Amino acid sequence: MFPVSPAVRLSAAAATLTTALAATPAAIANEPWPARVQALYDIDFNGLNVGTFEFASNHDGTSYTLNGAGRLSLLLGAIKWSGDTRTTGQFAGDNTQPKSFTFGYAGTTKSGSTRMAFAGNQVTQVLHEPPSPPKDGIVPVQPQHLSGVLDPLTAIMAIAKGTDGNPCQRRIPIYDGKARFDLVLSPRGMVRLSEQKPSGQPGEGYVCRVKYVPIAGHKADQETKHMAQSEGIEIVLRPIPSANVFVPYKITVPTVAGSATITSRRVEITTPQRQQIALARAFFGCPKVI
Repeated sequence: MFPVSPAVRLSAAAATLTTALAATPAAIANEPWPARVQALYDIDFNGLNVGTFEFASNHDGTSYTLNGAGRLSLLLGAIKWSGDTRTTGQFAGDNTQPKSFTFGYAGTTKSGSTRMAFAGNQVTQVLHEPPSPPKDGIVPVQPQHLSGVLDPLTAIMAIAKGTDGNPCQRRIPIYDGKARFDLVLSPRGMVRLSEQKPSGQPGEGYVCRVKYVPIAGHKADQETKHMAQSEGIEIVLRPIPSANVFVPYKITVPTVAGSATITSRRVEITTPQRQQIALARAFFGCPKVI
């Protein structure tokens, strides 16, 4: 989503995080999505806080609206960047199906926007402002790359949808308007999580290894190669059984310049039965492998 490097793009997609669902059993898939979810994440780079990401979803039973807002400040505020994203869509059987996607960004040196329209499981329109002319060294996006994909925000919602198995066993096809890539999740273990006060929810998270697979729209350079070969990309998913979701708790993306992390600060969930669930991480210690 960020119009820069694969590392930053992956961080954004993973935070603005992440999925084509593996088939889920009917008893789980038919469970309703929470009526509302609001989440705030801290973005750190090499151990220093550089910004925040906010995510909100609203679901009325058949359709959904998703909003994401990212804010970054680097070099003591000398470099600033903000991005706002909005997605609308609906549930089609067990799967999420986006209808529209809008992403606008403003930075220290430039600003712009990307808009996408979907029909069925196909991207039917992509508009960039200002227009994005072809660039040398970019792997071209072909029509077949635009079928069966999710925008980054719908991917977050899809990976959060509950299953009765390990949530790390998934392959995620994503298109953000410029790059087409897959994220392949596989199990890496479990961690114990701490929180400010007991929420009544399980205190253990699934650690997923994430493999970045560039397909099209990327530059075939050393940074892309580094990201594709990386074994250190991870996402921790916290199960919330009473809401039938997995909350992305922490995302780690090692880059050629250092390590980027996106960590949940607080999450508020409203179930279809109007039950309120509040999660807040403790600001001490680290997740413990179990």
